[in-house]
Amino acid sequence: MQGSPLGPELRRQEILELANAQTSVSVDEVARRFGVSRETARRDLAQLDADGLLHRVHGGALKTAAEPTLSQRMVENAAAKQAIARAAAALFDAGDTLLVDAGSTTAFFASALAEAPRMTLMTTSVEVAARAGTGGARHRIYLIGGEYRPEGGEAVGSVALEQIDRFRADHAVLTVGAIDAARGLMDYDVEEAMVARAMLRQAARLTVLADASKFDRVALVQVCELAAVSRLVTDRAPSAVLGQAVERAGVELVIASARI
Repeated sequence: MQGSPLGPELRRQEILELANAQTSVSVDEVARRFGVSRETARRDLAQLDADGLLHRVHGGALKTAAEPTLSQRMVENAAAKQAIARAAAALFDAGDTLLVDAGSTTAFFASALAEAPRMTLMTTSVEVAARAGTGGARHRIYLIGGEYRPEGGEAVGSVALEQIDRFRADHAVLTVGAIDAARGLMDYDVEEAMVARAMLRQAARLTVLADASKFDRVALVQVCELAAVSRLVTDRAPSAVLGQAVERAGVELVIASARI
């Protein structure tokens, strides 16, 4: 066995990358490559299957369809995301400083900010920077660099994290892959989750933009507990269980209404 000191989250991310690279992965291969028992390998594959990231089969797992690109995500639940973006843009004031991550909802948010009072934005997203830079607001925009991912139009990795650490912001504005009552905010990608965590550390308050399709779901990596969230802007009220968890955590819930 090669052995690996990786924790469960990072190990599962590497298992996912391995499966996607070669279309499938076996229990024996996971156990051998990561130095874990076959029982642990089975649990990892079962969890990745439960999260919708791999398809579990006898003796191993198969990769699922690739994650949609940003352009594909821009047309999924577009009306809800646009409503969320408009509602969120109205929550910020002239002179505010915002750390904004990459995502389809934050891209719509940047468009909604284009005519808002002048603010300062720091972002890892080329799309967010471009959209916020249009219109008459003339925001001050810092584009954070790093390893470029063309499918998401974003920067990730150690360089991006180092640059984020140089800023302090009034607000972090983040999108997420999933929100669960017990596990809080989660994402499907380790690198994107690390960017989100870095932005959260450097901001005084956190505003999360998430349409209702993200509710009562789990993903691979936890970003933060619900208690770390200041505001959740969404298009529909959450389920009773999640709604109670949001209320207990002291999160301000903002329900956006679609424009008629």
